[in-house]
Formats: sequence, structure tokens, C-alpha cells
Amino acid sequence: MPLTYGRYLQLEQLLGAQLPVSEGPEHDELLFIVIHQVYELWFKQLLHEANRLGSALEHAETHHALATLKRILTIFKTLVAQVDILETMTPQSFSSFRARLDTASGFESVQFRQLEFALGYKRRSAMLHYPAESPERAELEQSLAAPTLWDAFLRYLVAQGFAVPDRALARDVTQPIEASDAIQQVLLDVYRQDALVSQVCERLVDLDEALQEWRYRHVKMVERTIGTKVGSGGSSGAEYLKSTLFQPLFPDLWAIRVKL
Repeated sequence: MPLTYGRYLQLEQLLGAQLPVSEGPEHDELLFIVIHQVYELWFKQLLHEANRLGSALEHAETHHALATLKRILTIFKTLVAQVDILETMTPQSFSSFRARLDTASGFESVQFRQLEFALGYKRRSAMLHYPAESPERAELEQSLAAPTLWDAFLRYLVAQGFAVPDRALARDVTQPIEASDAIQQVLLDVYRQDALVSQVCERLVDLDEALQEWRYRHVKMVERTIGTKVGSGGSSGAEYLKSTLFQPLFPDLWAIRVKL
């Protein structure tokens, strides 16, 4: 049997995976499901690309690292653009089926938590939404224990001849990335001595900014949709999301701006 377009893309399963729970169903629930399923597909691709980026950095493959960063940044632009589509749904439309979601919430997106961990935004509290013995909890425990892209980047700098302190290379990867005066001095040397490696630095800054931009658009979308109501997962909704804004992934890359 020849491989068809539908079989290759598993379209029967894919297009049959949108199952509204509202009566009718409500018109905009399909949009809500599709948007969030597409987000999960992009999260899957971002994790795939983050793994490729980490490997490129570990093997000091500068051009592959830059190409992968370009793809990641382009995907983030798409994630932000999808908010525009979701914002065509009015508060009344969302309210028509929101109660049917029960406790279902984006807080339960394992892939997004894995992406945060890969980018260095690690905290054990992120796993509280998953039962201790669940497969999701096991996946996140594994991601928490894995090195971040920042750790791969530091080893990349060593391969490029820069003297990254041993303490930074041996840091506890389960902890958030903290600013370091010693690393900032290394980065200043990079910017002053190696134009190509400094481009990798700048693309990491772009990545940091891209995540912050997506978080900001997400916050505003939630504000215009549910205002100050409690979030679907029992969180404080927009207020919780605001607390995640302006927290840099790579603080040293921002700190050196005043020194260049």
C-alpha cells in the first residue's frame, strides 16, 4: 500500500483529536482546542530544537548553533502570532464553555515546563501540579536533573578558548541560573575578542527576549479574556502570569550591557 499524505501525517487521528465538551458545542471551543493543540506541537518542536542546539554547543559547532537558534526564534514569533488569533475570541465566547474545563489549565503543560527547564528556568515548585507517581512527574524530574542550554553554552565557551571558572562548569544544574561577576568578565572578553562567538551570545539574548515577549502577550490575552478572575487551574490567573514577566533566563548576558 503506497504511503499517502493522510497516512504519513496521521490525519485521521490528528483531525479527530478535537473533542469539545460544551453542549452544542459552543462555536469558539473548537478554536480554543486547536490553538492549544498547535501550541503543544510547537512545544514539541522547540524541545527537539533545544536538544539539537545543546548538542551543537557541546560540540562547538557554531554555525549549526546559530542556524538552530534562528529556527527557534522563528518558532517563537509564530507562538506570539497565535495569540492574535486567540484574541479574536471574546470574553463572552470563552465564558460560554470555560466552566466545562474544570481544572484543566495550561499549568498542566508538561512540555512547556520541560522547555522552561531546558532554558534554565528551574524550580521544583513547577512540579506540584503533577501527582508524585505520575509519568508526567517522572519526565519533569528527568528534565530538572538535566543540564540546561546555558550549561552547554559555558562548555562551548571553553572550547572556544575562554577561561570559564570551574565552579560555573560544575554548578548544580537543578538550580536556577544566577548572575556571576566571573562569567560576566568572560562574556566581556568574548564580545571584545570574538565577533562570531558574540553572535551566539546575541542570539541567546534574542531567545531570552522571545520567551519574555510570549509571556507578555499571554498575560495580556488572559487579562482581556477573563480579567482578574481566578485561573482555570486555581491560580491567580493574570496576576500569577505577571509574576513570571521580566525574569531573564540568562542574567549575565543582560548584566554586561552597561559594561560594553
